[in-house]
Amino acid sequence: MSLLKPALYRDGKWQNPVPTSMASARILLAALKKSITNKAEAVPKKALGPFKTDPAVFREPPASGLRLTLLGHSSVLVEQDGTTVLIDPVFSQRASMVQWMGPKRFFAPPLAIADLPALDAVLLTHDHYDHLDSVALQQLEERKPLFICSTGLEMHLKRWGVGTGRIQAMNWMDTFQVPSASTTPLTLTALPARHFSGRSLKRFGTLWSSFVLRTDRHNLYHGADSGYYEGFQQIGTRFGPFDLALLEIGAFDPLWNEIHLGPDNALQAAFDLRAKVMMPIHWGLFNLAFHAWDQPPERMTQIAAEAGLPLFVPEPGVSAEFTGEAANSLWWRRFQSQGHSVLQGSAASVTTAALRD
Repeated sequence: MSLLKPALYRDGKWQNPVPTSMASARILLAALKKSITNKAEAVPKKALGPFKTDPAVFREPPASGLRLTLLGHSSVLVEQDGTTVLIDPVFSQRASMVQWMGPKRFFAPPLAIADLPALDAVLLTHDHYDHLDSVALQQLEERKPLFICSTGLEMHLKRWGVGTGRIQAMNWMDTFQVPSASTTPLTLTALPARHFSGRSLKRFGTLWSSFVLRTDRHNLYHGADSGYYEGFQQIGTRFGPFDLALLEIGAFDPLWNEIHLGPDNALQAAFDLRAKVMMPIHWGLFNLAFHAWDQPPERMTQIAAEAGLPLFVPEPGVSAEFTGEAANSLWWRRFQSQGHSVLQGSAASVTTAALRD
C-alpha cells in the first residue's frame, strides 16, 4: 500500500501517514520520572561557540553548486544551483511561546538576519517552536521573500503580516518550482512525515511535512521531524537516490520513538531513502530530551562508520560546500567536559561505501 499520498484532514485534525501513538498517561508519568532522575549532561557545561558565519562568503556562488550553512538545530541555509532557501529559521533565544521560560539556545545564531544573503524562499516544515520562530519570521518578512510552508501554516504567516501573494502552502505530494534567476530551477515536493503539529494545547491543526529539493544537478531530502515508518523506503524508491539527506537525530527518547528518529532510526531511514550521504540535524542547540547533549552525534558517528554511511557534519556557521564526499567536523568534541568519555574513531574518513539494500 502506498503511503505517498496527500494528507487527510478528518475530524478536525490532520492525520499521520500511519497510526501513531502520542502522549498517554503512562508516557507522561514515565517522562516525569526520567526528568527527576536524569543525570545526563543534557545542557553542555562548557559554553558552545562562539560560531560565526562570514557574510563575505555569499558574494561568490559555490563552485560545486551546493553549499549549506547550519545555523543550529534544523535551521539550514541552502544554496542549491543558483537558488537560495532558508529552512526552518529559528533565531530567538528560546524555542518557546514566551522568551522568559522554555528551552534556551546553547549558542547564539552564527549569522544575523540582516547578514543573510538574498533569499529566494523561506521553507517552513511545521509549526513547532523549535522550527517556526514568529519573531524571526516577522523580521524576515521585511526582506519580502516567498514563504513556502506546509498547509495550514499560512494562518500563522498572515497573522504575522505576510502578504497572501507571497505564501505558497503545500499538501503532501504537491510540487512547486521556486522562482529565481537560476538557469537550473529548484523544484520542491512536499512529502509525508510521521509527526504532529501545534503551538499550544491544540494539536494537528496544521500540517507537517518533509521535502525534496531537486535540481538537474542535486537531489536533497530534508526530513524535518518524523518518526521512522515504511514511507522512507517508498520515498527512496520514488524520489531517490538522494545526494544528501538531512535527517534528525536529537530530541529522541524511546518513549516517543514514533514521532522522532534518533541516530539508529536515522541510519535506517538514510538507507531506505537511498541517500549517498547523510547530514544530521535537530541536535546540539536545545535541551528537548533526556540524553546528553552530545550523545546524538557521538552515536551517529559510531554507527554510520560501522555501517558505511558517509556523514556530512559541518560546524555551525560554516558555509560548507558539498561535493558528494563525507566530511565530519566532530566540532562538538571541543566542548565536551573534562573526563567525558567519547567514542573512538571518526566517520570523517568514510568517503565511499555501498549502502545496504
